[in-house]
Amino acid sequence: MSNLEVGIVGLPNVGKSTLFNAITKAGAEAANYPFCTIEPNIGVVDVPDVRLQVLHEMYNSKKTTPASVRFVDIAGLVKGAAQGEGLGNKFLAHIRQVDAVAQVVRCFVDSNITHVEGSIDPLRDIEIINTELCLADLETLDKRLDRLAKIARSGNKDAKVEENVLLRIKEVLQEAQPARRVEMTEEEVTMVRELHLLTLKPTLFIANVAEDEVVTAETENEYVQKVKQYATEEGAEVVVISAKVESEIAELDGDDAKMFLEELGLEESGLTKLIKASFKLLGLLTFMTSGPDECRAWTITQGTKAPQAAGKIHTDIERGFIRAEIVSYDDLIAAGSNAAAREKGQVRLEGKEYVMQDGDVTYFRFNV
Repeated sequence: MSNLEVGIVGLPNVGKSTLFNAITKAGAEAANYPFCTIEPNIGVVDVPDVRLQVLHEMYNSKKTTPASVRFVDIAGLVKGAAQGEGLGNKFLAHIRQVDAVAQVVRCFVDSNITHVEGSIDPLRDIEIINTELCLADLETLDKRLDRLAKIARSGNKDAKVEENVLLRIKEVLQEAQPARRVEMTEEEVTMVRELHLLTLKPTLFIANVAEDEVVTAETENEYVQKVKQYATEEGAEVVVISAKVESEIAELDGDDAKMFLEELGLEESGLTKLIKASFKLLGLLTFMTSGPDECRAWTITQGTKAPQAAGKIHTDIERGFIRAEIVSYDDLIAAGSNAAAREKGQVRLEGKEYVMQDGDVTYFRFNV
């Protein structure tokens, strides 16, 4: 996995573009989220991680490179998108490549902003988007099933297995239910993965609330409650955000943004909450490399072993992997330096079977 990539979807006028613009501005103008635009609809934001700054000061590093998240603004999603309404299939091409889908749902009332469906009803909005994604997946499945039928007839066993699992998924999609509801074996998951089905992607919901509800929304707003209940049944995450507040934070620099959040009674920005929820949803963790030249955060999935983590840095390091020299971040900070941690026996040598942990400060020994 290189950058984590999250696709932001939502109906018109739910606050999706406001939120995306806030995310991209947060990068362009606020010191704490350096940002670069790759295309008009892609924003790259640094993952906030105070540990990296502490390591930077400890090693007096020349540069610091945080992990980052790419947010992809998936435009053109309206009822009928799968049939080419709105920007139609253009949005589908973008969304196929993302790791997770964040669905912005309108949970605020504002008579000045009309709703495309004429009223505020987050569950109906979620169903509209789900239906479009299911229809798009059905189209993908039908194309694949047509090809498979010919191969299966020739007696190919793998084709038969794949055909069976796709027919099971098709049944679920026809009920407007996401493909992730289908139980599959590891072999079947591998077969289906190549199709990049939209409704197989991990999903989280962004409940967009009014500015004055961002602190109390979780307990008071009936719309948020409905979204949370729905998400619980789906096994999905919910992040409560005010896109309006996010766009105000994005205009401020680091210290002013912090003060603004404190005045609102918020511990962190919605963007930070969104990044954390995305990491949790995808089962990601961060390990770090540090030294005088660079302190850097690396994103890997939970369960990754040391050689594969080394491969994130360079394929040669994975190929020639000998040992990983590891100290946990907390132990390192408590000791005060790498040398002190080493004296205490907290710097460990780990082999090929070691499973990386969040906060491992790592030096890989290798020989190519």
